[in-house]
Parts: sequence; C-alpha cells; structure tokens
Amino acid sequence: MILIGQYDSPFVRRVGIALHLYQLPFEHRPWSTFADADRLQALNPLMRVPTLVLDDGFVLIESHLMLDYLDRHVGPDRALWPAQDPARRQAQHITALATGMAEKAVSLFYERILHKTGPSPQWQARCAAQIGAVMAALEPELASRSSCYCGGETLGHADIAIGCALRFIADAHPGLIDAARYPALTAFAHTLEELPVFRQVSQPFLPPD
Repeated sequence: MILIGQYDSPFVRRVGIALHLYQLPFEHRPWSTFADADRLQALNPLMRVPTLVLDDGFVLIESHLMLDYLDRHVGPDRALWPAQDPARRQAQHITALATGMAEKAVSLFYERILHKTGPSPQWQARCAAQIGAVMAALEPELASRSSCYCGGETLGHADIAIGCALRFIADAHPGLIDAARYPALTAFAHTLEELPVFRQVSQPFLPPD
C-alpha cells in the first residue's frame, strides 16, 4: 500500500498511525496538495490527502473509508473500532466530533493563508466557536472515562482522531483555544503524543509555500 500526504495533516496522520498499529507494510509518500498537485490529481481527482493506494491499485480517497476498509482487512481481532454497540457507536460519535473539529481547523487555516487580507472575522469566530464547542463536549467524555482510552485499555480510532486533531490545532492555530479550560483533553493529548506510534508518525508543521 502507498499512503500519500504529509503527517502534519490530522487526516493523513490518523491513517498512518492506524497502519502502524495494524502492522501493515506501506510506503509513505509525503506529497503536498500544492507542490505535488499534478501527480496527486493523477490518482485522486479531488487533489486531496490522504490518498491511499491499495495493493491491487485501487485508490481510496477519504480517511474514514480507508480506516473502515483497513479494519475489515485485518479482521475483528485486530480492528481498531469496538466490535459491538454501544461501545462502537460511542467511539464513532467521538471520532466524528474530533474529525469535524479538525476539518474546521484545516478550513480556517487555509482561509487564513490563501486570503491576503486574512479570514473574515465572522468566519474565524464561527470556526473558533465550533472548535471550542467540540472541545467542551469532549472534555467530560475524557474526564469521566474509567480506562486508559476512550474505548477501553487499547488505543482505538477515537483516541487517534482526538490526538491528531488537537495536535493540528495547537500547531496551526497557537493561542486559538485556551488549553487551561480543557485539562482532561490537554493531558490526554500529551499522553498520546508520548506514545511511540505517535512519535513515529509525526512531523513539524509545514505551511504550504
């Protein structure tokens, strides 16, 4: 398999972390959606990352679909989603919140760098409010958990999504969120970043040229 995209993207990073946890061999190509747009478009007409080329040449272009495919590929004993509800439903709910928060953070970042005059104050305030609302919703989830991770004692997709989203927000939008308001999330993010797989699948934040 070939994973395309840079690890400063929260979506590329979550797939990369999962691939390492699945212990699946893959090639990583850190293409940029700007500098490598032409060769990326040859595989993915949306020119978006992550892009995952499977061993048979089929191309997956959405991180949720990639992880769903990979979970089924490795089988239930190694899958990173809980097998049964309500744990599965809860993990997917947390993941949707975390990835939605990451999407808002990515959108705000590109709005900021692509407009010479900067983002509109209304758009920036709306994105910041949505990110803050998700963090406020996730904080009690993390504070009240009775195990190491959201779904138990094993790292899963929900945990990975939270960690990748929070890392991107901290790197791309320093000062946007007051971390002191979310102590459980902040501590959880720090714990995740200390894990070997999070250290391995990581890179400094590189804004596009």
